Amino acid sequence: MCGILGGWTQSKLPREAIEEALCRLRHRGPDDAGIHESGLVFLGIRRLSIIDLNGGHQPMFNEDGSLAVVLNGEIYNYVEKMSELKACGHVFRTASDTEVLVHLYEERGEQMLNELRGMFAFAIWDLRKRKLFLARDRFGKKPIYYTRTKDGGFLFASELKALKSLAAAAGEAWKIRGQAIYDYLSLCIVPQPDTVY
Repeated sequence: MCGILGGWTQSKLPREAIEEALCRLRHRGPDDAGIHESGLVFLGIRRLSIIDLNGGHQPMFNEDGSLAVVLNGEIYNYVEKMSELKACGHVFRTASDTEVLVHLYEERGEQMLNELRGMFAFAIWDLRKRKLFLARDRFGKKPIYYTRTKDGGFLFASELKALKSLAAAAGEAWKIRGQAIYDYLSLCIVPQPDTVY
């Protein structure tokens, strides 16, 4: 189990705020931590090493550094996909399932999800397109929480406590909504897409 986070805000978050949010995910990944910042965009991870114990440091990049990825989970068919991508000319620096994601994204874009088998939540920052691609497996085995900030930013994390920490650093005050309490007590759920905050 790993923990990921990231996003962007209209004014750059201090690195210390990103590190503080990552500390809230320490229990999810005691083996390694990494942060990538690209202008106003950032990705972070707390990693539990399962595949490629020594070479799997994240965030991970494609050959020219234009794509960065963080992954929580496991891609079950990564060996098969790695072989296909090597045949297309991609060069792998690791034996990690994470690196498969950046190369598969280069080849298939968002349609890559149709080819993945596993339990995962990941984020890919595409520097050329200036686009953040956030995805999870079909069954939501690996959670991902996200929010939009009042200034038009976007933040995500594997757990609410890390997301709340990022939101606070971005000047967002989260309070439990009265309507959410009413919904939960009367319906036993908080209807989508709302949360208690």
